[in-house]
This record gives sequence, structure tokens and C-alpha cells, in this order.
Amino acid sequence: MDLERRYELCVRNLEEIITPDELRQMLEVVDHPKGYVGFETSGLMHAGTGLIVGKKMLDWVEAGFDFIIFLADWHSWINNKLGGIMENIRIGGEYFKECFTALGLPEGKVRYIWASDLVNSSDYWEKVIRIMKGSTVKRIQRALPIMGRSFEAGDIEAAWMLYPAMQASDIFQMDLDVAGAGLDQRKVHMLAREIAPKLGFKTPVCLHSPLLPGLQGETVEGAFDEEASIDQSIKKKMSKSVEKGAVYVNDDPDTIREKYRLAFCPPKLIEGNPVIDHAKMVVFPHLGVLEVERSSKYGGDITIEDFAELEELYRSEELHPLDFKMAVAEAMIKILEPVREYFRHHHKNLEKMRQLQVTR
Repeated sequence: MDLERRYELCVRNLEEIITPDELRQMLEVVDHPKGYVGFETSGLMHAGTGLIVGKKMLDWVEAGFDFIIFLADWHSWINNKLGGIMENIRIGGEYFKECFTALGLPEGKVRYIWASDLVNSSDYWEKVIRIMKGSTVKRIQRALPIMGRSFEAGDIEAAWMLYPAMQASDIFQMDLDVAGAGLDQRKVHMLAREIAPKLGFKTPVCLHSPLLPGLQGETVEGAFDEEASIDQSIKKKMSKSVEKGAVYVNDDPDTIREKYRLAFCPPKLIEGNPVIDHAKMVVFPHLGVLEVERSSKYGGDITIEDFAELEELYRSEELHPLDFKMAVAEAMIKILEPVREYFRHHHKNLEKMRQLQVTR
């Protein structure tokens, strides 16, 4: 595969590349760059994780990456996920592995590493301490949005201060060339890039995906980034804790239809319309088109072939919000069919996760 094709696979549909020149230079000299994305294993997987970050991991594998999916069980524990009970968190990790397998990322195509595999090494903890010694409390606290915590958080658990240093240490311990993630993880990646040359570690290229917004247009309180547009993206991102606004990869078709039917989607509105964003970030990258079914008296069925056409139709009110929402719902149902099919035959961990959601 030529360099331009590899580069295009690496960067398509990303929000941020740090930096394009470094990525090109790396691809020129490294046939199989070592990359990763890390995940807290903290509940049912939603579409932002499975269909945006999952899609990018498929691209990076196709581009020849030696790719690691990092199951951050210790980080989830520090962040009090699933009751802060490690047994529950490990169940979540096994469930995540099955979700990614269903989405086309089985073991053999990617490698799975648990945080527990790293933390038994004194060399790992030496890196954590060196990172913390090379940072200030203020700098570490500015990275807390990676945990879903505002950097304005007041009386915090002391263990939270370990989290950014551990995440940077993960990158160095696995000797990564590339760190991938959603845009909400950029603070810790910048920490890793700032401190790497000071401590003699490899400086990672950082590839950041856009954040899929919740369907209700909800916004969480707090401050997460100094840049206003990024701060808004983080505040509006899909959250597992807002069930009506989240599309889970295991949702059945009728549930998906109902969530989109109730979604925030004002007529003519493009910016700040979560359903528009779902079409842009998920439907077109996965399917290439959006199929709209509607009565002949309203213009009949239509195939929208790119996002620019969708913008024009929606802004001009040639496309009704309800027809549009139902079209996106049907597209999501189609995209998630492999997940439903997989879990029809492998449902043990999904059932455990659903039980944990009820009892936590």
C-alpha cells in the first residue's frame, strides 16, 4: 500500500492530527507503527465508542498498524466505574472485547492488553513517578477532563491525580508510535508529548476522533477545555449515564427508532443538531449514503449521497425532521446488525453487564 493511501486511512474523519508532518514522516519509515486506544470498561458500549472510534481502529489496522486495544481496568477502578469493584470492571472489559469482535476487530487483527498487565512492573511505576515529578499539580489537574471530570473540580480524590500520569505512562510503557482517542483525551496526550523529550521517551503522534453528541442535546456542567469549541463538544458528547440520549451498540431496532424519534432535531438547524452530527459522523462514513423513506405526497423516497447534499436539503426544509430522524435510525439499525447477530450467539457477558446496570 502506498504512502498516500496509508495516510488517508489514518486521518479520514478525524477531528485533530498532532501533527500531520510527524505522521507522514513516521509512515515513511515505519511499516507497522505501534498504536493504541484505551477504554475505561465502565458499562454498555455506546455508538460513539463502537462506531466512531471502532471505525478508526479498523482504518489504522488496514493502514498496517500493530494495534493495541487497551482495557483500562485500573483506570476504571480509580474513576469509580461500576461501583469501583474490580470484578465488575473485568466483566466490562470482556464485554468490550466482544463488542469490538462483533464490529470487526477480533484478537488476531488487534491485540488486547489490560492495565493490570502493566501495573505489576516497577518500571511502569517509575515512569508514573517521573511524569509526576516532571509536572505540576495544576498541570495534572488540567488533564482531569480525560476522566469526564471538570478541571475546575474542587475537593477531589487524591487517587484521581494518578490517572493522567498513569495514562501517559501507558503510552511510554507500551512504546507506542501513535496514541488514538476521542477529542476529550487530548489533554493527557499533550501532557505525554510535552514530557516525553524531557524524560527520554518517544513522542507519540496523536490522532483524535470527533465526539458523538447525545441525542437530547444535553450539556453537562463544568469546564473541560480552554478552547470553547472543544469544551462544547465534550459537554455535549454522548454519555452512558444519559440513557435516552445514548444509542448503545446492543439496542434493539425498536429502541433505536424511539430514541431518534424523541431526539432534539429542530427544522433547518445544522450546527448543534445531534441527528445531523450522527449522519455526518456515523452514517456516511459507514454506509456512504442516507436512504430516506417517505410518502409520495411528500416527495417520495430519496437517496442522499453525501453530507453536503443533506445540509442543503435540511436547511431548505425539503427534508422534514421526522423523515430525517427515522432515516438515520434505520441506518443505525443496519450498521449495528453485526453486533446484534454476534450477541445472539454470545450473550453471557452482555447479560452480566445488563445485570450490573440494574444493580449498581
